[in-house]
Amino acid sequence: MMWGRLPTCARLPIALLAIAAQSTLCPQAVSNYKAPKTPDGKPDLQGIWTNVTITPLERPRDLADKAYFTEQEARAYEKQFLQQNNADRREGGAQADLGRAYNDFWYDRGTKVVASRRTSLITDPPDGKIPPLTPEAQKRQADRAAAARGHQFDGPENRALSERCLVWPTAGPPMLPSFYNNNYQIVQAPGYVMVLVEMVHDVRIIPTDGRPHLPSNVREWFGDSRGHWEGDTLVVETTNFTDKSPFHGSDENMKLIEKFTRTGPDTILYEFTVNDPTVFTKPWTGQVPMNRMQGPIIEYACHEGNYAMSGMLAGARADEERSRADEKKQ
Repeated sequence: MMWGRLPTCARLPIALLAIAAQSTLCPQAVSNYKAPKTPDGKPDLQGIWTNVTITPLERPRDLADKAYFTEQEARAYEKQFLQQNNADRREGGAQADLGRAYNDFWYDRGTKVVASRRTSLITDPPDGKIPPLTPEAQKRQADRAAAARGHQFDGPENRALSERCLVWPTAGPPMLPSFYNNNYQIVQAPGYVMVLVEMVHDVRIIPTDGRPHLPSNVREWFGDSRGHWEGDTLVVETTNFTDKSPFHGSDENMKLIEKFTRTGPDTILYEFTVNDPTVFTKPWTGQVPMNRMQGPIIEYACHEGNYAMSGMLAGARADEERSRADEKKQ
């Protein structure tokens, strides 16, 4: 469980447009739009943006090869999603209710699919799915899971970095919507772009002055990002990851390419491509629309060492003591 607060502000539903008129996910439809410039002449991406949507990363299995919803299908999907994920439901008994964690007041998943009505955020491969893992990656994951079995609660270092409030796997990079805190602030200065991430209050500082990546022996949880401009698009290449904050199984060899393009006064098209040949059988790409929102972004006060971590570890010690007591009785 994560430890949250009231979302920054209410989100206004995004009006759905016909696919042919899309500006959110189809840059060619807004080729006449010219982004404003910063004082140093770069396209201005600054502002506070949200990528909130209920469109899933991967296409649901039951949709098979269906890349886009019709408008009627989109409305039906949204209604079904909101009903199934309503945390205020009480059916299923006490354990099911407990498993829903927060009540619905605390969530901020959004209520709409992306404006293009695409059925997945993944655009390539065409099936909308993350490619299979390589045999080597499958074996590494199995070995890691076997080694961790029975030791997940030995200490805080055995828990996921997200539980320790150190990183959040979808907050970026790459930047994907989650169940709340889907907001980002972009600030530009000559030679730099800064992205403030609401989830776990991280800050990415991306040099755009042409400097090389860090040496290969220097590794960072968020990788080492370097940006450059291609026309009106900011292209960011991130390398030097570790294996401690995997993205859907990625390892330290992942190379991530992100693209930020203003597609209108209040929209940015965010694209990303994951290339990790030691994990995935082929690269894969996704697109996420970002929409301007009112700020400010208020700190998400999730910090390492908070009470929930000590509570989880204390609960594990209590379970161990209970097991020892049961063994003595036998």
